[in-house]
Amino acid sequence: MQEIQITRTAQPKEKPADESKLGFGNIFTDHMFIMEYHEGQGWHAPRIEPYHPIALEPSAMVFHYAQEMFEGMKAYHTEDGRVLLFRPERNIARAANTCERLCIPPVPQEDFMNALKTLISVDKDWIPTQPGTSLYIRPFIIATDSHLGVHPSHSYLFMIILSPSGAYYAGGLDPVKIWIEDDYVRAVRGGIGEAKAGGNYAASLKAQVKGEKEGYAQVLWLDGVERRYIEEVGSMNIFFKIGGKVVTPALNGSILPGVTRATCLDLCRAWGMDAEERRVSVEELVAAARDGSLEECWGSGTAAVISPVGTLRYGDEVMEIAGGGIGPVSQKLYDTVTGIQTGKFPDEFGWTVEVK
Repeated sequence: MQEIQITRTAQPKEKPADESKLGFGNIFTDHMFIMEYHEGQGWHAPRIEPYHPIALEPSAMVFHYAQEMFEGMKAYHTEDGRVLLFRPERNIARAANTCERLCIPPVPQEDFMNALKTLISVDKDWIPTQPGTSLYIRPFIIATDSHLGVHPSHSYLFMIILSPSGAYYAGGLDPVKIWIEDDYVRAVRGGIGEAKAGGNYAASLKAQVKGEKEGYAQVLWLDGVERRYIEEVGSMNIFFKIGGKVVTPALNGSILPGVTRATCLDLCRAWGMDAEERRVSVEELVAAARDGSLEECWGSGTAAVISPVGTLRYGDEVMEIAGGGIGPVSQKLYDTVTGIQTGKFPDEFGWTVEVK
């Protein structure tokens, strides 16, 4: 594990006075982590510096060939003053898988974890304490070779920035409306749908704008080949409770393996519930909504944690779920996950990591 050089800011920013108005991803802390990669040297020069703009050549390969990846994590302030991360080893493992798919050299696990803990420790005074708030963590890697030509870069920057944030959706736990997209596609098996890469999100924007114009908060994607099997929401994995069983689309190479998704499955199974990972067709979903067996629907993700879905729309079919409210499983999952994350519930699974 490499030693991290720390340079503290001489001009600390003013911290938000009203934590109820943080929004999501709008404010950034005093410091950032930077580590460099050069072929022949590997990852080196880890350091924490004051948050600042970065300088790149206009020919930097990240701009032209989108060789980059990112992760999303959170740190939480507990009532007894501790700082907790939630299942960070899963994010680090997923980051390594994304790097492998995009021909980016992965950051060694011990260096990644040390970077997280050290940066959060330096800026721990930025972690908000109001219910529903957290410190959002954005690790990312970009290709920096100054070259035009399609091949993997020989140099990279690994950075981490921090953002004190409130709820991802302005309505918090209020049920959201989801548009099932049947025209555009986001990813196909064999592509990069299972990677945490910016290109996946750029591909989602057209349908996102389309859905927003109709009053829907997010887009639910169908598979890119047959366009009939449910995959995931733009920023979340998706779950259904159909006929008493919890169901989520099986990972197939074009669905992001979400950390909160895995947590939902682990908890449901620990509670003795049937929790299936399988293909779910949109026809099955519509039929279940019509006959009343579609009992609940929710999204899961680091940013939103658990987001109940009150309405789904597919074509002209508008499906109201759980009376447009929050179902009992959605509520229990939200309470349990956030309870463990913030130290209010005992961590019986060993999921939290304390930052000193």
